[in-house]
Amino acid sequence: MLFSRQTFLVAGLSRSGVASAEYLLSKGAKVYLYDDVQDDNVAAAQSKLTALGCITVAPEELTEKSAHCDVLVLSPGIPVDHPLPVAFRRAGKRIIGECELGALALRCPCVAVTGTNGKTTTVTMLEAILRAAGANSVACGNVGKPLTACLDELGEDGIAVAEISSFQLETLYSLRPHVAVVLNVTEDHLNRHYTFENYIYLKSRILKNSAESEYAVLNYDDPVVRGFAEKTKAKIVWFSVRERVDGGYLSDGYLCFRDERICRESELTVDGEHNRANALAAICAAKLFGAGNAAIATALKTFRGVKHRLQNVGELGGVTFIDDSKATNVDSAVKAIGSVRGESILLVGGKDKGYSYEPLFDAVKTSGVVHAVIYGENAFRVLNAALKRGFSAVTLCRPFDMAVRVAYLTAKPGQNVLLSPASASFDSFKSYEERGDRFVEILETLRKEQAGAGGDVEAE
Repeated sequence: MLFSRQTFLVAGLSRSGVASAEYLLSKGAKVYLYDDVQDDNVAAAQSKLTALGCITVAPEELTEKSAHCDVLVLSPGIPVDHPLPVAFRRAGKRIIGECELGALALRCPCVAVTGTNGKTTTVTMLEAILRAAGANSVACGNVGKPLTACLDELGEDGIAVAEISSFQLETLYSLRPHVAVVLNVTEDHLNRHYTFENYIYLKSRILKNSAESEYAVLNYDDPVVRGFAEKTKAKIVWFSVRERVDGGYLSDGYLCFRDERICRESELTVDGEHNRANALAAICAAKLFGAGNAAIATALKTFRGVKHRLQNVGELGGVTFIDDSKATNVDSAVKAIGSVRGESILLVGGKDKGYSYEPLFDAVKTSGVVHAVIYGENAFRVLNAALKRGFSAVTLCRPFDMAVRVAYLTAKPGQNVLLSPASASFDSFKSYEERGDRFVEILETLRKEQAGAGGDVEAE
């Protein structure tokens, strides 16, 4: 790609859009900017980038300016059936994403991790393991820095540990990871991808460039992922929490890799079968990059989890608050309620993503959840699913702030207030991170209110 002779339109000024524009400018490209959302964050990004040489496109100029641009760089937040990429496609023009720009320029090996759930945990684990083994590993992609923002840091001797979402896979063509990891595939983002079959296809694309010299680390326990073995030329390395496989598995209380014991299950600091699966996937990838057992064990024993994923954020009046805002789909929420100890008041709801919530309440009935406070844009769909499954211990309370307060008032000492929404956050928040941060803010507000009223407040 000859940057100095091509004109780019960067659509969407989120983190990846800003990184794309900065990278393109550094290569001497002419860069136009467009975002159909206008808020303080977008305005700040536009101001910063125009000062560096980009040209902002107003909505009324979009058709004219698009005609002059050679390449559309599409933010992951903008679907490929949006009118802008559709117009570029009809004109026979190239549509790429920030990850594609990074993949074209990447000079070091890469391990790419995808899946419906567990991506961030696995990437964070793996980055820590590789660093403990002495490698210059950098978490990037859908977590940490955009890929284009860490090219210099990675150089030729680093290892890019890239989290890749289905949204990024829509516009990613050139990535050839030395190790591709697929954790699991369950229904998600059907409001974007329309069918589960299309979502499966997008996830499988992470393997499409793999040759015989590369590796695919696949979840043997997931029938969809197991089928991916037939779609790649890469060498297959399995991981499983149920069977002894050629790769990572559990045996006699140990996490193992090909007959080697790595560490005891009891030494993991994160709970749940899903986290044992994440650890096994990370072990497999790390071993394929030459990490030693001691470094792997040390990193796993000191891993403290990721923010907004089953994070104990405090206690008030004997009630524990758990932030699992990262549970943006049903499968992730099911794993959460199966992992949390004791009885819980579940906070569930948000922006609908097109799937059924009935499996969530099937799991709720056999879990420690004693009550559900349902909130958000999809509240009535979630309520309908609960009642269909015979779970009637529910309160409908659509505003998020009020829902958190109601959950706390419903909880008894010794119980949890568990925010595990099984839904996207975009009905009221910009991200699941903002939703989780608001959950913590409400806890602190409740703490101050009780202190001001002379109530008993237990220390965190």
